[in-house]
Amino acid sequence: MKEVEKMKMMKRTLVLIMAAALLLLSGCGGSAKKDDTLNIYTWADYFPADICEEFTEQTGIAINYNTFESNEEMLMKLQAGGEYDIVLASDYIIDIARQEGLIKKLDKEKIPNFGNIDPQFQSKFYDPENEYTVPYAAGIPLIIYNPDMVGDVQIKGYEDLWNPAFADSVVVMDDARNVIGITLKTMGKSFNETDPAVLEEAKAKLLTLKPNIRALDYSTPYNLMIGGETAVGYMFTSQVITVLNEKPDFKVVYPEEGLGFGIDNIFVPEKAPHADNAFQFLNFILDGKRSAHITDQIFYISCNKAAAEHLQNQALTIPDGAADSAEFIQDVGDAAQIYNDIWTEFKQS
Repeated sequence: MKEVEKMKMMKRTLVLIMAAALLLLSGCGGSAKKDDTLNIYTWADYFPADICEEFTEQTGIAINYNTFESNEEMLMKLQAGGEYDIVLASDYIIDIARQEGLIKKLDKEKIPNFGNIDPQFQSKFYDPENEYTVPYAAGIPLIIYNPDMVGDVQIKGYEDLWNPAFADSVVVMDDARNVIGITLKTMGKSFNETDPAVLEEAKAKLLTLKPNIRALDYSTPYNLMIGGETAVGYMFTSQVITVLNEKPDFKVVYPEEGLGFGIDNIFVPEKAPHADNAFQFLNFILDGKRSAHITDQIFYISCNKAAAEHLQNQALTIPDGAADSAEFIQDVGDAAQIYNDIWTEFKQS
């Protein structure tokens, strides 16, 4: 009996030794050593595959690419102790992660290309001293128009969407906060207004826009522009680029009343197991030419000033100073219900 127990003990010991050996040898594809690994966590395809492959070829560091469906899912995994080296997520959730001590300060001496970042996209509410984040891509809703259909009418900002010349020829996103927000901007107010009296005024003005609206479309407003059914559109950056890829003569407007936008940023978690690899990756993608290549694939505004001269599509840059008055759409608390009620009335009018 003792011999049987002794054999069982030896087998268990052997299993543990083999498991430990496998852990030491494991990496991306099972071939990378622990120190030659980079664990990335973001949305699917947000870092282009060829960029990841080039990084591995140049450095020998294998990438484990993990994906999430939402910012909230990412935060939960991070709070639960998920071991990631690079996380790419949105501004508001990064603010929460920073306040909870989940983000490591950047070692900028290991990121010499950090100076390529456009200051327009730095010093934001989630990282006022630029200690934790690398701006990756900005989503900025813009106005785009067909010059052949618009003729001599000038379009400089949101207010021009109310021009009677555009009756039944405007497409805007089906999004309460954005469209009520641009209405507020024409009144000199904030995207995040909470005063019920001001919001009532915004509702009255928004209702006067209805005769110009051909369609409300969140997902595919570009189809109406490309097909010639609408003369003017207000849509997300990637959708604007989709139009320009088909209609390069169309014009883009950075509204003079001020932009509303969000920025997706990269950060290194406080408990990143391979922080040095993470800093190496950040420096790699901040190279101007490489950053331009990324931007040309993901269709969002570049946050890298060194990328501008390399971009195939110049609409993926933002003019100097255009973001000075830009404003993030943020939580408005109980006023959110007022926005929803205004939007319901607008759509049913």
